Amino acid sequence: MPTPTESPSVAVERAMAMLEAVAQEPEGLSNAEISRKLQIPKSSASYILRTLEKQGYLNRTPETGKYRVGLKVLSLSRGALSGIDVREVALPIMRHLMEKTHLTCHLAILDGSDAVYIEKVEPQGFIKMDTWVGRRMRVHATSVGKAMAAHISRERLEKILAESGMEKRTPKTITTLPRLLKDLEKVREQGYAVDDQENNMGARCVGAPIFSQDGSIEASLGLSGTINQVNAQTMPRILEHLKDAARHVSMQLGYRAPHRRVSGG
Repeated sequence: MPTPTESPSVAVERAMAMLEAVAQEPEGLSNAEISRKLQIPKSSASYILRTLEKQGYLNRTPETGKYRVGLKVLSLSRGALSGIDVREVALPIMRHLMEKTHLTCHLAILDGSDAVYIEKVEPQGFIKMDTWVGRRMRVHATSVGKAMAAHISRERLEKILAESGMEKRTPKTITTLPRLLKDLEKVREQGYAVDDQENNMGARCVGAPIFSQDGSIEASLGLSGTINQVNAQTMPRILEHLKDAARHVSMQLGYRAPHRRVSGG
């Protein structure tokens, strides 16, 4: 990549600067615009741009002469995103969510037939949730479990229930597949799940799904409190903060929600 008059390290720095500059412009940049923006000779810019284009990192539009990010860069970004630990992404968002709601915040994943807590952030105070990182729970009786179960195939869900059963944890636990399927349909429609004393009497929890870059379910974010803390008056604000937090985690994992079409009259 280096031109005859510059060192390899300088050429690499310029190539990276060019990629960053082009990535910031949706319409792309021409050789002259890049040269001017980065204050480098036009001949040097032209040589590096041709090399990046040849390697697939940039594409040149013949009609405008402008360069745009190529598929090679997009494939590298997908590889980088796949290595992101959801806990690292979620933890600062969970802390912020806990501070806003003063409720215990959990991050859960599906592991086999169980929902498993992999992170927990709880507020200071006398009320403590009897939960811990590593705790395994049934998907049909928890908000974090239902938030994930709503976004897997029915075949996988039935396999999970065949392995784990539908234990009646409290008098309010859902214990039949038709009732659970109806509840999960509601979860998909509203974007969150509720555990209304279904796992523990006196505790009310809400959960929201977290999606990976390819749109599949990655994890779920949950808030847990007493029935006095999570009630009809506080629920709208709690859900707003929860869904916003889950959306932010999903976006940092590379997920982009599909745009809904609005039909005309």
